[in-house]
Amino acid sequence: MRKVWELCRQATSIREEDIPIIADLASKLQIFADLSQADMFIDCLAKDKSTALVIAQASPKTARSLYSGSVVGQLATAVNEPAVMYCLTTGKAVIGSRGVSQEQFVMRQSVVPITNGKGETIGTLITEQDISKQVEQERNVEMLKETTEQLSETLIQFAVPDMPISSLMHEGMILFDQSGIITYANSRAEKLLSLIGLEEPAKGESIERIFSWRVSPENFVRHGGYIQEELSRGKHFLLMKAVSAVRKPDIIGGIILLRDISDIREKEKQLMIKSAVIKEIHHRVKNNLQTISSLLRLQMRRSSASELEKVYRESINRINSIAIIHEYLAQDGLAQIDFQEILTKVSKMIVSSMRPSEQAIQVVVKGESVYLPSDKATSFALIVTELVQNCMIHGFRDRKEGRITLTLVTKDDFISLSVTDDGVGLAGGETVQQKGHLGLKIVDTLVKEDLEGTIHFRNTGEGTEVTILYPVPKEGDDDTAEDYGSG
Repeated sequence: MRKVWELCRQATSIREEDIPIIADLASKLQIFADLSQADMFIDCLAKDKSTALVIAQASPKTARSLYSGSVVGQLATAVNEPAVMYCLTTGKAVIGSRGVSQEQFVMRQSVVPITNGKGETIGTLITEQDISKQVEQERNVEMLKETTEQLSETLIQFAVPDMPISSLMHEGMILFDQSGIITYANSRAEKLLSLIGLEEPAKGESIERIFSWRVSPENFVRHGGYIQEELSRGKHFLLMKAVSAVRKPDIIGGIILLRDISDIREKEKQLMIKSAVIKEIHHRVKNNLQTISSLLRLQMRRSSASELEKVYRESINRINSIAIIHEYLAQDGLAQIDFQEILTKVSKMIVSSMRPSEQAIQVVVKGESVYLPSDKATSFALIVTELVQNCMIHGFRDRKEGRITLTLVTKDDFISLSVTDDGVGLAGGETVQQKGHLGLKIVDTLVKEDLEGTIHFRNTGEGTEVTILYPVPKEGDDDTAEDYGSG
């Protein structure tokens, strides 16, 4: 345990009176690892509070470990271990997030806060469990479920006509023999065909008399024995699926299923109308924002005070960032936005508007496509605006050239956005937020109130890295997980 005490004193921000709590828990870590059959760790904030340090580690003797060696003494950043930094910052547990270990095993990670007698978070207890077999079982169950559903559908479709189930089916069903003569039709088929003005499917009649060329032998051959057509009249729409049964080399009959899709087509029509209206609204909002931006730009040119010009320029950038979101929505009319595209456009627009002609600033966007609902995308756009402006104003104030790197990724149920520059650097997260910059206050408010996330500052030695961690809501939360995702 001496190593735990030394690490806590030399490399963490833990107070002396709180170290015994960490040391006591570390002494019991091996028992917990064996009982839970999982790798367990204790992480605490490093001295600069921008990263976490692994204080203790225990690998299970009762199960396979996810790690081939010790990671004690290694640093965990907000980018690499978002759940750990989020828990240390907010004191909230992150339970059951899935990820991939360094050894490429699928694992489940849970992070819970370690608190002192005052209720303050002084560290995190981390559990990482190999769930490769469980994931494989889930896949097998899903495949079995799909196979069962397909088998059930087949059995129902080819149910014996005299069974009551065929009359209770929501679909209309018509059976025909090798000559294309109807051998059975349920009452639902008769009703659906009457809606679009086709003749009653009487037993002994030819299916070609009702459906003409659509179900001819030649058409079956042309489509490989399966035909799908949409039949309509007025506001009524039917989906027809016809399948021929073959006993090589001859066709021995077949089945026709009819489904009423009128409601679906009506809803599609209404959605198209609503989508067009929403697109028009976003287009007008974008135009109005651009008009306001133009008016502010005219007013800025009339001003001779450099400080006032700076305020105007920052306000114009914020308005233009929101306008970019509405421009994207006006084009696609979607509820979700690929924020990587927005990230590229917003960051380059800001650098272009604030860069003096003699200054060369390169913007690099990395990561993956992350889809966000429009309200969250707007918050992220404003956050990017403030952070990039901050790079231009403070990071490259006396520099002729520089580089801004923006990285957007999803990891362990978090969306992580990092803005890194190679400018003059910052002293530390607490000092930065105490300086009173309006832009950083805006970022802090948007992250905590709109995203319910956390913000982390880190001096990289070659500049500054600011990381935003946004916990993606899971199913059952106010915002459903269906609204989010990565491409």
